[in-house]
Amino acid sequence: MSKTNLRAIEGTRDYFDLEGNRFLKAIDFAGDLFRNYGYSRVHTPIFENTELYSRSLGAATDIVEKEMYTFKPGSDSLTLRPEGTAGVIRCYLQHNLAERGGIAKLWYAGPMFRRERPQKGRQRQFHQIGVEAVGSADPLLDAEVISMGLRYYEYIGLSQVELRLNSIGCQLPECRPLYRQLLLDAIRPRLDEYCPSCRVRFDRNVMRILDCKNPGCQELNQDLPKSHANLCPACQDHFAATCEGVEALGGAFQVDSTLVRGLDYYTKTVFEFTHPALGSQNAIGAGGRYDGLVEELGGPPTPGLGFALGVERILIAMEAEKSCACSYPLQVYGVTMGESARRAMAGILARLRAAGIAADMDYEGRSFKSQLRQANRRQAMLCLILGEDELTRGEVILKNMLVEKGPQETVSLFDCLDQVRKTLP
Repeated sequence: MSKTNLRAIEGTRDYFDLEGNRFLKAIDFAGDLFRNYGYSRVHTPIFENTELYSRSLGAATDIVEKEMYTFKPGSDSLTLRPEGTAGVIRCYLQHNLAERGGIAKLWYAGPMFRRERPQKGRQRQFHQIGVEAVGSADPLLDAEVISMGLRYYEYIGLSQVELRLNSIGCQLPECRPLYRQLLLDAIRPRLDEYCPSCRVRFDRNVMRILDCKNPGCQELNQDLPKSHANLCPACQDHFAATCEGVEALGGAFQVDSTLVRGLDYYTKTVFEFTHPALGSQNAIGAGGRYDGLVEELGGPPTPGLGFALGVERILIAMEAEKSCACSYPLQVYGVTMGESARRAMAGILARLRAAGIAADMDYEGRSFKSQLRQANRRQAMLCLILGEDELTRGEVILKNMLVEKGPQETVSLFDCLDQVRKTLP
C-alpha cells in the first residue's frame, strides 16, 4: 500500500506526545485556577450568525473584512468564530444571565478560526483560553482579572511573561473622540512617511496606527500624543485605580501608550501579556474592558471585561523556557513475565487507575528487557514487575525509576496500591 499524501491543511496542526499533553494540561490548569476566582465554564458553538461579529468587532476591522470564514447555507450567513467574547456575550443575553444577580464570571477554551497568513504562533485554526466578567465597572475587577492572567502564566511555569497596560478612554466627546482628533492632527502632516497600511488606517481607524509593528512607523509614533494622558476625568480615575490595584495584587507592569486593541468593542483598560520567545509579534495573551458591547448587541448598558490567552503561543513559550509543568507523567509501568502474570497486571493497573494513578503496560508481547526499555522511554516513575513466581507468592516487585539504578522492593499484592502511593513523589 502506498504512503498517503494526505496532510493537515496549511494553518492547522496536530498535537501529540509531550506537546499534546502540554496542550491539554494548559486548559486543565486554567479551569483549576479560574475556579478559585469564582468562574464557571461556558461552552458556545464554533459558528454564529455573521451579524454577531460585524456588530461587535466592527465592520471595518481586519478580522471582519479579510479574515473570517463565512459560509451561506440557504438564506443564512454563518461564520466560524474568530474570537470568543462575542459568542459569550450573545449567550449572556440569550439566557438572561443578568437575572441571576451579581457579576457573571465565565471562562471558555476552544478553537478559533481566521483566514490569515500562517506564521510563528499564528494559525488559521488556533486555540484560546478566555475569561469574561460581566456586570461591574469597578476598577478593582480590572486589577483582579489582569492579576489572574499573570497568575495563570506562573501556574504553568512561565517566568518571562511581561504585562503592558494602557487606557484608550471612553466614547464621551471629551475623551476618546477628542484624543482621536489629536492623533489625526498630529499624523496628517507626516502621513506620507507612514507605511501603506497605516495610511489606510488613518481614515478608517487612526488609533490602529499606534499598534503598527513597522519600525519606521514605531519611531514616528514616539512623538504622538499619549492616550492615557488625554483621558476624561472619570477614565483617568479608573486607570489610576486599576494600576494601583494591579500593584496591590503583586503584578508588575509597564504603561504603554502605543497599546491599543484591534476590535471596536474595547473601552478604557486594555492590556497585553508578552513573551520574548514570540519575537516581534510577542503577544501571548491580551484583553480589556468592553463597557458598550452588551448594549451594542441589544442588551441594557452593562460593563464588562475579559482576556484571551493564545494556547499555541503558550506552547512556544513553554518550549523556550523548558517548562514541563504541563506534561502528564506516566507514574507506573507494569512489566510482566508469563500470561497469568500479564492478566493479573491488567487487574492491578485497573485498581491504580481507579485511584487516579496514571499507569500502563505492554500489549505487544515484548520481552522482559524490552518492557523495561519501554518504561524508560515512557519516563515512568515506578515499575511494577510481576512474574509467575511472584504471582504464586502473592507479591510484586516495586522498582523506583526516578534515580539511576533505583532501588526495588518486594511488596504484597494486597498492599501494592498503598506502597505505590507512598513511593510516588
